Amino acid sequence: MLFASCSDTIDDNGGNNTLPPVENNAANTNYQPAFPGQTRANGVKTSTPYVSEVVTSALSAPWGITSLPDGRLLITERMGTMRIVSNTGTLSNAITGIPAVNSGGQGGLLGICVDPQFTSNRMIYWVFSENVAGGNVTSVAKGRLSNSETTVENPGVIYRANPSANVGNLHYGGRILFDSTGNLFVSTGERSDLSTRPLAQSATAAVGKILRITTSGQPAPGNPAFTQSGALPELYSMGHRNPQGIAIHPITGELWQSEHGPRGGDEINHVQAGQNYGWPTITYGIEYNGATIGDGIQQKAGMEQPVYYWDPVISPSGITFYKGNSIPEWQNNLFVASLSGMHIARLVLDNNKVIGEERLLASENQRFRDITQGLDNALYAVTDGGKLYRIRKQ
Repeated sequence: MLFASCSDTIDDNGGNNTLPPVENNAANTNYQPAFPGQTRANGVKTSTPYVSEVVTSALSAPWGITSLPDGRLLITERMGTMRIVSNTGTLSNAITGIPAVNSGGQGGLLGICVDPQFTSNRMIYWVFSENVAGGNVTSVAKGRLSNSETTVENPGVIYRANPSANVGNLHYGGRILFDSTGNLFVSTGERSDLSTRPLAQSATAAVGKILRITTSGQPAPGNPAFTQSGALPELYSMGHRNPQGIAIHPITGELWQSEHGPRGGDEINHVQAGQNYGWPTITYGIEYNGATIGDGIQQKAGMEQPVYYWDPVISPSGITFYKGNSIPEWQNNLFVASLSGMHIARLVLDNNKVIGEERLLASENQRFRDITQGLDNALYAVTDGGKLYRIRKQ
């Protein structure tokens, strides 16, 4: 079934029509951005005609999506199952052999990635929320997808992001991907509770971080050294709240990340090794009850600014860069799956700054959870409601 299409006159902005900012609702605060364009960038509109279509509506709370080498899609479902979906929408049976997940709250079976050598080793890696003694943690596991594609063989947990949360079941983070050296980036949340929130600023805790580990779960060679006493060697960056999206820029090879803010202050960060991204010391958001967070400051020496932020929030989850050329003006743009915003945000970047924003599929009224580019150059996005969308040139 085909849905919205778009076709407009190409102008001088790389095929984008410049418009007023797409956000016109009042912000939650009077906080001022650190630089022009850090929020509410000019709107843009895709000029190349494109269509979106529902590939399947039969998924159950999908959370992570990635491509297999043959172009089919491997998808996690939050309650603890994986599925393979063909490009025509055929859904596999649930893949068995996956360790039990804690699916309470925001937990469950989360991000997934495929080994670059999958054709020879059939290895897959995933993040999930796991019950452990004393609470629950964000954990990383791996296993071999059987030749029959019905089960995961020899599954094992390779990393646990300690300390555990005693009661809380929020802010697991949960994305995972390979870097260019064959090591893994993993995002972890700070678990939300006021007691655990400050751990985002502690280099001795693995929560509220971007981690970089080997495929056996050890600290990856070349990680930055944090100056705090007892700093964990697996840390790549710190000061994160609930990072549910990570992606590698196709030109620079650098890491980018999306992060849930509180009431206001959703972020897009250009993540660099060894840097501190500020939460909860600096933020463009406030508490859900309207209270000021900490000292109510948005800038501090030694802490990085977000490339972009939203207030009010859109609840950014999975992200991906468009590396194809079938829709020329999308090349190297960042696409952001939005939950409460119920759209896919397209961010046009120039010199690591956002110069344009477009909202795609807003009429679908779906909570978009993750997005990836398929081998066919189309974008594929999953929603909490169980839909898989394909977005392609008309």
